[in-house]
Amino acid sequence: MNEDDKQAAQPDNQQPTDTGETVEAEGEQRTPEELSAALEAAEARAQENWSEYLRARAEMENLRRRSEKDVAAARQQSLEKLAGELLAVKDSLEMGLKAAQEENADAARLAEGSELTLRMFDQALGKFSIEEIDPQGERFDPERHEAMTAQETADYDPNTVVNVIQKGYRIGERLLRPARVIVSKAPSDSGDGA
Repeated sequence: MNEDDKQAAQPDNQQPTDTGETVEAEGEQRTPEELSAALEAAEARAQENWSEYLRARAEMENLRRRSEKDVAAARQQSLEKLAGELLAVKDSLEMGLKAAQEENADAARLAEGSELTLRMFDQALGKFSIEEIDPQGERFDPERHEAMTAQETADYDPNTVVNVIQKGYRIGERLLRPARVIVSKAPSDSGDGA
């Protein structure tokens, strides 16, 4: 087999490498110096990409930390606003208690002061979108109500709230506390059948 036959038997994209002088890659011949330069360029690109990756990773970590800090600050600010509103209610309760301890305390004035304090408290809750759940006469909803007991009655349809033991509260659509209720059930036939 002559030299031309040997070259014809080899794949098209490779040249013999026994001389060490040329190597063909992807359709072009390169000298060892060119390959060395290409390798150095690839290593430089890899190092640049690695540096960019590390910078992006550090930026993401910094962003995560800043976000956590911002959330904590917003939560603290919200708590401070709520506490400020509740302090006014506390002051009013203390004044009412002090007035009740006087010798000639007027029950009507104490009741009036308590009503004003309750209104003040309701307004404070309203500023933070905290709403009362008072389901008297509504259908029982296990998502918003907690049934404490069932009561037989003909006055209400079955599964209707007949009495609210403790009101519930929600903030927006989120339930803070379910309303504790007594639910109606159909009366049992206790007749003697005669």
